[in-house]
Amino acid sequence: MTLPCLDRRSLLRGGGIAGAALLAGSPLPTWAASRAGQDVLSGEAITLRIGKGAFPINGRMAPAVTINGTVPGPLLRLKQGQHLRLTVVNELDEETSLHWHGLVLPFQMDGVPGVSFPGIPARSSFTYEFPVTQHGTYWYHSHSGLQELMGCYAPIVIDPAEPAAPAQVPVTREHIVLLSDHSFVNPARILANLKADPGYYNRQPQTLTDLVAGRGQKLRERLMWAKMRMDPTDIADVTGVQTAGGVLHYLVNGHGPTDNWTGLFTAGEPVRLRFINAGAMTFFNVRIPDLPMQVVAADGQDVRPVTIDEFQFGPGETYDVVVTPDNRAYTIAAETMDRSGMARATLAPAAGMAAPVPPLRKRPLLTMKDMGMDMPGHSMKGMSMRDGSLAPQVAMGPGVEMINPMPMDRTGDAGLGMEPSYVGAGHRVLTYRDLVAAHPNPDTRAAAREIEVHLTGAMDRYMWSMDGKTMLEAHEPLPMRTGERVRITLVNDTMMAHPIHLHGHIFELVTGHGALSPRKHTVTVLPGGKVSFDVTAEAGDWAFHCHLFLHMAMGMMRIVQVRPA
Repeated sequence: MTLPCLDRRSLLRGGGIAGAALLAGSPLPTWAASRAGQDVLSGEAITLRIGKGAFPINGRMAPAVTINGTVPGPLLRLKQGQHLRLTVVNELDEETSLHWHGLVLPFQMDGVPGVSFPGIPARSSFTYEFPVTQHGTYWYHSHSGLQELMGCYAPIVIDPAEPAAPAQVPVTREHIVLLSDHSFVNPARILANLKADPGYYNRQPQTLTDLVAGRGQKLRERLMWAKMRMDPTDIADVTGVQTAGGVLHYLVNGHGPTDNWTGLFTAGEPVRLRFINAGAMTFFNVRIPDLPMQVVAADGQDVRPVTIDEFQFGPGETYDVVVTPDNRAYTIAAETMDRSGMARATLAPAAGMAAPVPPLRKRPLLTMKDMGMDMPGHSMKGMSMRDGSLAPQVAMGPGVEMINPMPMDRTGDAGLGMEPSYVGAGHRVLTYRDLVAAHPNPDTRAAAREIEVHLTGAMDRYMWSMDGKTMLEAHEPLPMRTGERVRITLVNDTMMAHPIHLHGHIFELVTGHGALSPRKHTVTVLPGGKVSFDVTAEAGDWAFHCHLFLHMAMGMMRIVQVRPA
């Protein structure tokens, strides 16, 4: 197997696109416009073109990598059971690729250069061909250079071969709500700034005034954070333009907040909203004030309907929800986890309507409890320190920090920033344990063995890794056998949340639901936490990585190699 050449030069070379002369403003695809209708690409043969372009954000043209001339790219509307032949034409002056996120397919068609295929060279084309075996909400994006961060992504909706089961909530209308982040700053410059100073975009540190006024954390905790050389405000690496020093604009279907994308409905009709987190570096907290949501699918997999008021999801995850609105406008508020900005849209019975936009909520702070250091019977005394961090017993690469010696199962947590001021009192926030599969899992065998993977890093160097080694340092893949049932336990030894994606597989989260365990392809592991899932290994070489784009680029990635039993 040839491992991908993920050196820094290859990762940064995609940044040259941002310096190219901007083309005329690219129109949005009609599926993303503020209208009920959808212009889709479907059928057995589809052609996509990847090129340079620009698109408007709040009236200003932003450089981009486009698919068929737009950001986001075209919606692929497919049918379960069909055979797809998809030709991608590379009009760039550099290599490109497309990965079909969440689809189970032959590994040669997965679209990761250096892992499953050689990539698509400049000014050439490649044809993907595979059967469509599942249904649900998915998406596709580049896996080359810095192209995803520059707009090279789009949605996929796969209709079931048979009508939906009666247990599912019936709907008469649907809208795609694709959330993303985009910057006018060259992505290569963003990465260079973080390498020089990991706190470059964190301009909201706690101050002495906060401490004296009783805001934020107590002096004891502040001293503990200082001892570990960490900042409890560093929830996200890259922040939104609504805060000092931020660079990211948060978009709904390619629209900025002032553009106000609007999805139409008829009062009283059930509406399905297909939420996709296509953000490169952003966790979103999604709510629709005064309108409960019924979650009916997670990562394309049907779940028993569960009613909530808010959910948090990481890059790569998708949720389908059903809402039944009255004859009024509603705001879709997708607030970033660090409260540095918001993607905003509207649901309304008529064009031109709008609802009040809620203000950004109070910025969350990490606590010792978040890091697994404030549990009964736990003490920092006697813990070894390495580069200012607590270091459990696991092999580490040079300078890698591992801060959590006692990881907690946090699959039942609602996510970061779920503060008492709005959790409780009837405000329902989704957790993974709330998800129950609508149908029994296809493989209910117990796992034959367990693989434990530590998520590691060193913030002061902006290094990210697995088991203390970056992708380039880890010369051996994670080995499995075809058809083998394996439990993977992810242990987060860093102070940041990581959405971990396993290509080419749908796995079952270990949440106590047995044969009805929720099935996903991407799972978020909170700081100081651990998450386990069971998976049936599919033949091939598969990427396994953090879906925070720059974390993957800096080394938080492995290859899962599945060979015949």
